[in-house]
Amino acid sequence: MAGLNKVTVDDIQARGKKVLVRCDFNVPMKDGVITNDNRITAALPTIKKLVSEGAKVVLCSHLGKPKNGPEDKFSLAPVAARLAELVDTKVVFAKDDTVVGENAKKAVAEMQDGEIVLLENTRFRGAEETKNGEGFASELGDLVDNQVFVMDAFGSAHRAHASTAGVTSFVKETAVGYLMQKEIQFLGNAVEDPVRPFVAILGGAKVADKLNVISNLLEKCDTLIIGGGMAYTFIKAQGGSIGTSLVDEEKLDYCKEMLAKAESLGKKILLPVDAMIASAFPNPIDAEIEVEVCDAMAIPADKMGLDIGPKSAAMFAEAAKTAKTVVWNGPMGVFENPTLKKGTVAVCEALAEADATTIIGGGDSATAAIQLGFADKMSHISTGGGASLEYLEGKVLPGVAVIAEK
Repeated sequence: MAGLNKVTVDDIQARGKKVLVRCDFNVPMKDGVITNDNRITAALPTIKKLVSEGAKVVLCSHLGKPKNGPEDKFSLAPVAARLAELVDTKVVFAKDDTVVGENAKKAVAEMQDGEIVLLENTRFRGAEETKNGEGFASELGDLVDNQVFVMDAFGSAHRAHASTAGVTSFVKETAVGYLMQKEIQFLGNAVEDPVRPFVAILGGAKVADKLNVISNLLEKCDTLIIGGGMAYTFIKAQGGSIGTSLVDEEKLDYCKEMLAKAESLGKKILLPVDAMIASAFPNPIDAEIEVEVCDAMAIPADKMGLDIGPKSAAMFAEAAKTAKTVVWNGPMGVFENPTLKKGTVAVCEALAEADATTIIGGGDSATAAIQLGFADKMSHISTGGGASLEYLEGKVLPGVAVIAEK
């Protein structure tokens, strides 16, 4: 796969140079306080490597989705404060509504080797979301004297934005950071050169979100397990009764095609055989709820499936435990609810016990693995939701494609 042989931070001479690093500091916030700093700590190896080499390190990232230019609640100021606690060097936050404004230029001009400047939220410039960004990409390059750009934001690598791809036209050297390198190696190798048996597990709500992933993984894996809300469309496509469960009516024919494709390729698709059902979706999501178990092909007309049942959990776990490579994207049910998390927990436990390379493909499955306490038992938890999915689809990501090959 393109991307496995990229120039990395270990290949560049950074001493004395200005290095722009695109990070993924899109951290969850509540009332101006960071509620989870995983994305900041994940960026530290690359940042510390460049600092220790005596580079002048300029960091940029987006945060949230500001709609009308700068908004205080989306400022990266709290990220700068947290970063300053985690590194042994000076961190200056350059607060500019235009991102590359007077404060940024002054801060970068005054930098000493081994110091850090963090720019304001790249999305404060509406033009960020186009490749050149009406000059924004060239301004970012000029800020670091057109010297070096390091891409370390895998979660944004599927977007051809000014700060992820466009800027590479305005610097002499490009490289991937350690986080990007790890993502490319784990996800790339899993899909292109897996140790077999290779089991892929897909969950989550909608079939439509994962159309190309299903098709691509069927060609690569030995067994494809489908749980979560998307399973009910497959069950209906097989003639099952799914009650009021989530269904993607427009994708029933597609599900039939995929079941036929699996058969023609000699691959296994495992679908739930039983389901945890209730009369309505829990409201709020973590509310107490009365559930019963029934045959997944025969859900009563007034009930909906909200998690896989115990037989399915055991069957999926058994398949996962026999694997040598597992990629998992999407929970098995409404894992945020104590009663409806059992299927997702069973998959987490199976992966934790498997003698395999276990890769969690970002998004809700990453959240589930972390919240349920299994993060340290997995080989790799991807930091990219949409980017991981596109990588598993076999797409070339713009933020990877623009980085120089070795």
